[in-house]
Amino acid sequence: MEFKHVSVLYDECMKGLQVKPEGIYADGTLGGGGHASGICSLLGPEGLLIGIDRDQDALNAAAGRLEPFPCRKEFVQDNYSNIAEILDKLELPGIDGALLDLGVSSFQLDNFERGFSYMQEAPLDMRMNAEDALTAEEVVNTYSKDALTEVIKTYGEERWASRISEFIVKARNQEAIRTTAKLVDVIKAAIPASARREGPHPAKRTFQAIRIEVNDELGHLERAVEAFCDALRPGGRLCIITFHSLEDRIVKEYFNRRLNPCTCPKEFPLCTCGKVTDMVKVTGKPIVSGKEELEENPRARSAKLRIIEKKR
Repeated sequence: MEFKHVSVLYDECMKGLQVKPEGIYADGTLGGGGHASGICSLLGPEGLLIGIDRDQDALNAAAGRLEPFPCRKEFVQDNYSNIAEILDKLELPGIDGALLDLGVSSFQLDNFERGFSYMQEAPLDMRMNAEDALTAEEVVNTYSKDALTEVIKTYGEERWASRISEFIVKARNQEAIRTTAKLVDVIKAAIPASARREGPHPAKRTFQAIRIEVNDELGHLERAVEAFCDALRPGGRLCIITFHSLEDRIVKEYFNRRLNPCTCPKEFPLCTCGKVTDMVKVTGKPIVSGKEELEENPRARSAKLRIIEKKR
C-alpha cells in the first residue's frame, strides 16, 4: 500500500512554525511526510529536518517523498518523546521548531494487516512500532476485567466500558479473541441495540482506547511536551495537533503550567518563589479546521492545533 496521510491544518502549521531557511526543525510524527514536505520547502540547503517516527514504513515512504528537497535530513526510528536523546545522538544543541501531529495515519487505519481498523478483519495488533512487545491481542486476552474497564473508560470515554469488558472476558473464556472482527462482534453484543443506532461505529471508542494503551500514547505525549519545550532554541515554536479531548487536555494543561510556573499561593500579593516562564503564548483557544478543509477531509473535524514559543 502507498503510505498516505492527509495533513490537517497544513497552512496553519506552516504559518505557525515561522520556518527559517537555515533552521533546524523536527517533525516528531513524520508519517508519510506531508507536513514535513512543507517544512522542507521552506528550508534552504543549510537547513535541517529531523524526521522521527516509530513506524519504519513511514520513514521509508517519507524519505522518498522528501528526497527532491535540497535541505539536509535525518530520519530516526524512535518515539518522539525521546527528542532529548535523539538530539544528543545527532550532536545538536536544540531546534528552531517542531511539529507533532498526533493523528493515526490513513495508511495505518486502512492497512488491515496492522489491526487498527474496526472495518476490516485482521490480527489484533495495533502496534505503531512492529518491534514493540505489547499488542492489542495481549491487552484483550490478558487484562483483568477491571483493567479493561479502566482502559476503555479512560482512553475511549466509552459509557458502556464495564459492560464491554464483561463481554470480552466472557468471550475469551470460551476462545481467545485474536482478530478485529471477533472483537467488533463482542463489542456490538455488549452495547444495547438502541445505543448502537446512534453516534459513531460502536467499536470506535474501544478500538481507540486499546490503541492508546498498546502504544502508551498519552504517557509519551506527557513526556514529549516538556522535552520539546526544553529543546527549543530562543524564538523556536512548538506546534501540536491533537485529535481527542485527552490529548488536548494534556497539551493545554502543560502549556499553561509552563507559561505560569509560579507556585506561590494565590493569596500572596507578590511572587516569592522566583519561578518565571521561559515561554510565550501564541495560541489561546486552539486553531481548528475551516469549512473547506472539513469538506475535503472529514477526519480533520476533531483536530486542534496549539502553539507555544520559547522566549527570545
